[in-house]
Amino acid sequence: MDRRGEEQPGPVPLELARPSGDVRLRWSWTEPNVWSDRMLTALENGVKGGKWFSLVDKVWARATLLQAFYRVERNNSAAGVDRQTVAMFGARLDEQLVRIHEQLRGATYEPAAVRRVYIDKPGSKEKRPLGIPTVRDRVVQNALRFALEPVFEKEFAEHSYGFRPGRGCKDALRRVDELLKQGHRWVLDADLKRYFDTIPHEALMERVMERVSDGAILALLRSYLKQGVLEGLSSWMPEEGTPQGAVISPLLSNIYLNPLDHRMSSLGFEMVRYADDFVVLCRSEEEARKALAEVGAWSAANGLTLHPEKTRLVDATLKGGFDFLGYHFERGYRWPSRKSETKLKEKLRPKTRRTNGQSMQRIIADVNRTVKGWFVYFKQSHHTIFAEFDGWIRGRLRSILRKRSKRKGRGRGNDHQRWPNAYFADLGLFSMQAAWTVASQSARR
Repeated sequence: MDRRGEEQPGPVPLELARPSGDVRLRWSWTEPNVWSDRMLTALENGVKGGKWFSLVDKVWARATLLQAFYRVERNNSAAGVDRQTVAMFGARLDEQLVRIHEQLRGATYEPAAVRRVYIDKPGSKEKRPLGIPTVRDRVVQNALRFALEPVFEKEFAEHSYGFRPGRGCKDALRRVDELLKQGHRWVLDADLKRYFDTIPHEALMERVMERVSDGAILALLRSYLKQGVLEGLSSWMPEEGTPQGAVISPLLSNIYLNPLDHRMSSLGFEMVRYADDFVVLCRSEEEARKALAEVGAWSAANGLTLHPEKTRLVDATLKGGFDFLGYHFERGYRWPSRKSETKLKEKLRPKTRRTNGQSMQRIIADVNRTVKGWFVYFKQSHHTIFAEFDGWIRGRLRSILRKRSKRKGRGRGNDHQRWPNAYFADLGLFSMQAAWTVASQSARR
């Protein structure tokens, strides 16, 4: 115990200790205002009882709250129920942070309700629920995440890629590609029905308490799980789930599924998970059916439900394939899924309406901003899809030029001679096919 009565990490055994300079490099993504070199060393080598007792003072520290605000400021998302924007919060930053500090330290902090909105799901008539916390709550959740994330990051499985430092979609996609090439042709394409909205609160808190015993931290987490939801003119109190859109939700979702990750790994299954989106790749149909039974049993025992229509077994060597993280995998190839194609076209259509009155150079510059980002993510696709998209975009642009020439209908016929591909290239239109050719040649060299 230190003079504040807080339990501190015990001494690190000499045989386990590593050079202190290395520990900061290994955990370079952690917030230094929260995690000192000594704490990181204790994290690597284990604390007494396997639990952390003293973290909340790191959360309410002014330096931590300031860094948490900078994270919120970078994201600059919408205002919550109090209508306060990030800019409005930042205009009175010192005053706001002092109030949060005092409330957290005095255990009087109460989260505001989450503003519930619904966003379109590309290629579907369904809407995705999104919870928007206030700026103040996003600041506190970031500070809370600074303290908790390293504790659980140490525990997470190798095949979990979503919302983790130094990992991302491309790592998960690369692993799927490797497994397919190694002969894991049978795929359990799993879908947890309304996962974020159905995580059982008490079971989730039990998993947090396996590593954290700081009562103030646990109380703060509970307050976020129980914060109200404002939807239109009505409000309600959730009995389960953690809202998509909340800063702390991705970490909590990973904590809850971590036992499933380790369970599947211990049974020898090759699972690749990104948040609630995961696949299990197997060498035989029998193995895939066993994986399905295991995932189904675990989900039911933990208060979750496999979507009966979206969960399926697939032979990836046959026509049909499966989608994962925006890509479609089939017969040894991969390309953007239908939803990904739809999403791109939905973004480009408003920019390329025939009634667009901007100059062609400005329209193309606007189109390029969208297309370049899309290409960076999907450049590992089979190359034939890029020529198709290039052609579709040029067709939209020719329709604009056709209307300006007092002609009706879409770009067609002699329009290809009137405004050839080179015409748009000269105006700076980004060509995905050309970019793929350059990238593939560079890779071969």
